Formats: sequence, C-alpha cells, structure tokens
Amino acid sequence: MPEFHLYEYAVVRVVPKVEREEFLNIGVILFCKKTNFIEAKFHLDADRINCFTKDLSIEELKINIKAFENICLGIDSKSPIANLDVPSRFRWLTAARSTILQCSKVHPGLSLNLDQTLDKLFNQLVI
Repeated sequence: MPEFHLYEYAVVRVVPKVEREEFLNIGVILFCKKTNFIEAKFHLDADRINCFTKDLSIEELKINIKAFENICLGIDSKSPIANLDVPSRFRWLTAARSTILQCSKVHPGLSLNLDQTLDKLFNQLVI
C-alpha cells in the first residue's frame, strides 16, 4: 500500500515595496521531515515585477533567489544556515521577515510523491 507523507510548504513572494505590502508569488518551498526532503522551485517574471516597481534590481533579486536555493539545498558552505539540518533550514527560510523576499505562512499536506506535489503546488500558486 502506498504511504502518504506529511509535508509542509510555503509560497515564496517578492515584495517590491515592503511598506505597501503588495507581493507577487515567485516560488514554492516544500519540506518533509520523515523523508528529509526539501526543495524550492522558482519562476521569475521580470515584466510582472516591473508592473509593481522599476526600482527593484532583477539581477539583485536573482542573487537573493540563488542564495535561498543554496541554503535550501545546504550547498552554500559559507553560510552557517546552509550547514543546519533540513528542518532547521526550512524553518529559517520560512520565518516571517520584512524583506523583499518573503514566505507565506506554512501549510501542511499529505503526498504520495513529493516531487509531483511540488510541481503541482508550483503550477497552482506561481505559474
């Protein structure tokens, strides 16, 4: 019998002007403690972001997204956060903050296939 896995996910948002609290969904991060799974998926649409503001550097945003991905995967050896265990990295990445890159509240779910669930959430919430 297939086994369901409890997972948690958050939507990653770009908030061009934090004081206005407007945002655009640009990614999803998914975590499963039981399987030690963590992965993030992003889609950056510069034209949509430029509708909010022209003051935001898309190149700088790409650098921030890359840092987020590296911490998520634990491959940024210069970052002490990237060296934490998977649950701690997920909690740190999804913690509330007042920056240009923010996450939604964390939501739970059940999945038979975490990769497919990540793709489904990404297509529903970002694309």
